[in-house]
Amino acid sequence: MSVDIERYLKSGMENILRGAISISNFNFKQSAFMAGFARSAKAAAERRSGYERRGIHIPPFLISSITSRCNLHCAGCYARAVNSCSDGDIKDDLTAADWKRIFCEARDLGISFIILAGGEPMVRRDVIEEAAKVREIIFPIITNGTLINDEYISLFAKNRNLIPVLSIEGGEVVTDKRRGKGVYAIIDKAMERLKERSIITGASITVTKENLSEVLSDAYVSGLNEKGCSVILFIEYVDVTGKSKLSIGDTEREFMNASLDELREKHRNMLFVAFPGDERKAGGCLAAGRGFFHINAQGGAEPCPFSPYSDVNIRDTSLTEALRSELFLKLNESGLLNHDHNGGCVLFENDAEVRKIVSEN
Repeated sequence: MSVDIERYLKSGMENILRGAISISNFNFKQSAFMAGFARSAKAAAERRSGYERRGIHIPPFLISSITSRCNLHCAGCYARAVNSCSDGDIKDDLTAADWKRIFCEARDLGISFIILAGGEPMVRRDVIEEAAKVREIIFPIITNGTLINDEYISLFAKNRNLIPVLSIEGGEVVTDKRRGKGVYAIIDKAMERLKERSIITGASITVTKENLSEVLSDAYVSGLNEKGCSVILFIEYVDVTGKSKLSIGDTEREFMNASLDELREKHRNMLFVAFPGDERKAGGCLAAGRGFFHINAQGGAEPCPFSPYSDVNIRDTSLTEALRSELFLKLNESGLLNHDHNGGCVLFENDAEVRKIVSEN
């Protein structure tokens, strides 16, 4: 693993903590939690360093898709396109007890951040309640926001390690076009209610040619900041069909990078994460255990959500064994993670080569 990636991850965590603590200054409970988490994060980094000295690399991040179920049908949804998302329950999804074991093991290894995704993760309140108990880890919850109710707001207010990150596409017109009529108004109201309780929130934005100028404008970002968002994730659109005109190209990407530089300079109280743009600056794709890996709803340990291949299941093994899987090892040795690509995801764009590694394995 290169020094650049290590520096990137360390800097990213420090920025999250610094920003969260500054935002928490007027909320005693939140400030107390973040101060405690700062100590936990330092201890976690020391544990990861200890494993590194023994030849075991532990990434500080984990992505967990805790359900395959979703209540929306967003246009161009990657998860539905690859059949990893559905309307109903999947019988072989991991139980809350399974996820509790994973979260506790991750804590003991020194993992500090676990992104809860789906499907729509908030259909699994049982899992989110287990996550709340592991206070040494911060859990950003990537949600469409439509299921945020009084009970969830109380849960977030009580457990500051749960950070709702609401998926939004820009303004009302573009958001409702992709996510469904009336969804923007629901998200907007949810942000308002979360801000009333001084709950740290974030926004996850899928960047396309259609919304690029709007979502990267100072006016739009300032508006989100006023609504209480302190973290914004910019995710480049991945075209599953190969026929969409929404994917951004080199020209748009240059505009995005320049805009992000300006936003980071002006809005120092916010954290901006761009995928995969920040990975390029860090020295390559962070998947397959370099910086993170993905556990799907059925327990398969995958390089990342956009590369849904697995040769081990967390039901049958530990996180450390999963990180040493043959698939992860071969991907890291192949040099594929350092390949240039047009955007979205290097493993997705080089799917044929990934499939070849999978078949050989």
